[in-house]
Amino acid sequence: MPRYNVLGRQGERLVMMGNEAIARGALEAGVGVATGYPGTPSSEVLEALIEASGHTGIYAEWSVNEKVALETALGAAWGGLRSLATMKAPGILVASDPLVSAAYSGVNAGMVVLVADDPGPHTTQTEQDSRWLAQLSHLPVATASTLQDAKDHVPLLYELSEETGLPVIYRTTTRINHSLGMVELGPLRTVEKRGEFRREPERFVRASMEWNRARHRWLLEALGKALKPRFVERLVGSEGDGAVGVVVSGAPYLYVKELAEAHGLKVSVLRLDMLNPFPEEKILDFASRVDKILVVEESDPYIEERVKLALWKEDLRVEVHGKDLLPLVGEIWPHHLAKALAKLGVDAPSLAEPLSPGGLPRRPPPLCPGCPHRSSFHIIRRALGLEGLSPGRVPVIGDIGCYALALNPPLSAIWTEHAMGSSIAQALGLKLAGHEGPVVAVIGDSTMFHTGLPALIDAYNKDADILVAVLDNEVVAMTGHQPTPAHAVSPSGRRMRPVSLERILEAVAPGRVEVVDAFDVEGGVEAVRRALRAGGLRIVVFKAPCAIVARRVGLAGAPLVVVEEKCTGCMACIRSLGCLALISGGGKVRIDPEQCTGCGLCVHVCPYNAIVGGDGA
Repeated sequence: MPRYNVLGRQGERLVMMGNEAIARGALEAGVGVATGYPGTPSSEVLEALIEASGHTGIYAEWSVNEKVALETALGAAWGGLRSLATMKAPGILVASDPLVSAAYSGVNAGMVVLVADDPGPHTTQTEQDSRWLAQLSHLPVATASTLQDAKDHVPLLYELSEETGLPVIYRTTTRINHSLGMVELGPLRTVEKRGEFRREPERFVRASMEWNRARHRWLLEALGKALKPRFVERLVGSEGDGAVGVVVSGAPYLYVKELAEAHGLKVSVLRLDMLNPFPEEKILDFASRVDKILVVEESDPYIEERVKLALWKEDLRVEVHGKDLLPLVGEIWPHHLAKALAKLGVDAPSLAEPLSPGGLPRRPPPLCPGCPHRSSFHIIRRALGLEGLSPGRVPVIGDIGCYALALNPPLSAIWTEHAMGSSIAQALGLKLAGHEGPVVAVIGDSTMFHTGLPALIDAYNKDADILVAVLDNEVVAMTGHQPTPAHAVSPSGRRMRPVSLERILEAVAPGRVEVVDAFDVEGGVEAVRRALRAGGLRIVVFKAPCAIVARRVGLAGAPLVVVEEKCTGCMACIRSLGCLALISGGGKVRIDPEQCTGCGLCVHVCPYNAIVGGDGA
């Protein structure tokens, strides 16, 4: 049964997630190649297209990282095929080098780069505002304010891309990507492959500075074509009638609309989904009809600054407010809007803030029961202790992935978590700074493929005295269990050539790689101890499938049980592991059979041998 609902008939009205709506829009635009790297809140766009690829003829597959995804989509667009690259906010920074160069070369068929920002943030390491890429790249940038827009804008943006000859950045946010709503479907478009690419070195070669200057002039002229009325009228809308004007963009538009309709507020509203080039004529016309303006946007004052500049250039003296009345950090909610409008003289209601947890205890996201990363960190800590090293004094440099959840007690395993593939180079830098004693860099298999390998090459070349722990759970787990290049079959069903991570690691650092079963505690401890004693760059790969995947494919073991008469209630298992399958009560520990995967890690930490297999053995 399909997970995503993107293949309905024209005219149907379906409940869709925003990411499904975007995927449907891509199909209605006739996109032929879709690539990306998984990252919440963007992942479901490409997942939906992958699922639909067998019915549509579209090529939709995950790439090893965002840079490769963008370059693949760019090559397809050079070849005359409409393409899409998807990623979350930090990912577009990985792809920014080819993105900016793509602005100079342009495209031969429409290309859209979807970047999903995360005000809040809910799942992202920063509250990055990707709209500023408009200033860096001089590319057209648009956003969506409703779920219907999320779909309908996509075919329009391909027309805009082909009108200007430029890639278009489509910046969405979590509340659009992950909301559910009714969306009316348009017609599907057949994928049309041309595969033509002509030699134009002045356009496609960046080695000539004279050509680059010429392409820069071309780029600025091309961007101006995006201001044609057929694009501006679709991406900018005006409604309402009041002396106070609200310029709003993205998800907060619905909050403004709901507030105005529910409470009869007299405000004028300008919905601004065109972010670059900035539609100054629309702004000036709107400003001429109001006394005050409130700019409603999440994250940075990107629109606010442009509104003020547009008014200043025309000497229009209209009072403009924005981040002086609305938060710079986190999302904007209806109570923020009501309070801001009231300060501007609008008869807005006093709304209560959303319920807060108050004095309730924090519940940080835990590692899953049976997660191999829990065992890997337990092994590392135990090995350090047996070598006479306090785990609290040996830096463990983390990376992006599920294993970052081990920062929480009781494991408290990692000291840092920065960016994709950063851990190895940061560990190298720490040693170069003169840190004495071991340094451990922890990185996942998908992150190693993504951007870890260049740092590993550098660390080997510099003969870094660090231990690299590769936590290989055979999947991109945190973002939805997408495949790594080690997989032989893609989610679309295509046969792939699997890439052996172990062979790559051995090629980079010959004779310095040891692979262990993540749940072989004693074997893993000895491997880490050998690596610590050897010095220099050493790599220990902890290999075991993600617990969720293992359960899905029937690889999980039978649940363990606690022998009640042997359990003393010392809680050593809970205090050292924090596994959700271990439950305390009545002075004893019991195991939840619905959550336990039978990994056996708790057996190793119980000092009284009170935990046994389900058969009592």
